[in-house]
Amino acid sequence: MNILVVGGTKFIGPPVIRHLINMGHEVTVFHRGKTHAELPDRVHHLLGDRRCLSDFKSRFEQLAPEVVLDMFAYTQDDAQTLMKTFKGIAKGVVAVSSMDVYRAYGIILGKEPGKKLGKKSGLIPVPLTEDSPLRSSLYPFREMSSRPLNAPVDYEKILVEQVVMSDPELPGTVVRLPMVYGAKDPLHRLFPYLQRMDEQRHVIVLEESVANWRGSYGYVENVAFAIALATTNEKAKNRIYHVAQQQTLSEAERIAKVGELAGWKGKILTLPKEKMPTQWKLMLNTKQDWLVDSSRIRNELGYQEIFSLDEALKITIEWQQNHPPAKPEEFAIPWLLDYKTEDEITKSSLN
Repeated sequence: MNILVVGGTKFIGPPVIRHLINMGHEVTVFHRGKTHAELPDRVHHLLGDRRCLSDFKSRFEQLAPEVVLDMFAYTQDDAQTLMKTFKGIAKGVVAVSSMDVYRAYGIILGKEPGKKLGKKSGLIPVPLTEDSPLRSSLYPFREMSSRPLNAPVDYEKILVEQVVMSDPELPGTVVRLPMVYGAKDPLHRLFPYLQRMDEQRHVIVLEESVANWRGSYGYVENVAFAIALATTNEKAKNRIYHVAQQQTLSEAERIAKVGELAGWKGKILTLPKEKMPTQWKLMLNTKQDWLVDSSRIRNELGYQEIFSLDEALKITIEWQQNHPPAKPEEFAIPWLLDYKTEDEITKSSLN
């Protein structure tokens, strides 16, 4: 199969491309040439800016890809340009999306009012399926002072999905990703915990709702394999899929697992909110879990993880310990206390 990948030179893209090549497909990557990525020699490169995607239409017609995989369609305009450019050229489009489309995510951010869903709490039941309610409020990062991965102010995967799935003449597929970790993770998801563990902190303090919170994660190589399957399987046309690891660990259990594999001898101390410092405030609703059901992609496309949870975490831990962020303060987690406060709380709680 002849496949064009738009983007694909950063965190998740290279392993996706490697999987596609290993499956025997012909792959061309359309990118700006500003990010060095270790890609197989068989990969073809076409340099250009996705903001000027339509300017390359004649070149794409010569290339004649059967499927176009868009790794970073962030906005409605991105998706509209994508579909307009490849209509009449490709036989299908695959868009990488996110589980941030769900109303549950809006509740976590405090942007989605509690709905009457048969539960007094107004929380969304989990695990979420591909048919769970979406956010009613758009543009989740618009008011954030620092947007994740420098996403544009009009970032909105809900609108991207609507555009990609709306043209019967160019069938679309959407893959909704979880929180992805692994080597080269730009968000350094494990760093704040590993920093404490490597510095031999005896205790990590978590407020109770944070400790019990459950979210869906995925290891980058496993996620990439799922995207490759959705890109190359005819059954995936006009379908939306979740990809996420099956283990549903709480945040405390996840940290404990990381600590075990990292050789940490400390413990996690869980405290009710009233025992946290009075100045401690978390601007997230951690009573709302963010778990997704990934059975659809497993049943329809035969997806299963190629790396176990322990294998994935071991690889990630080793990479993170050897590649700390240049500015550690930029990767602080809002629910973790500073060391001095943590020590004071630990001392008073254990006495």
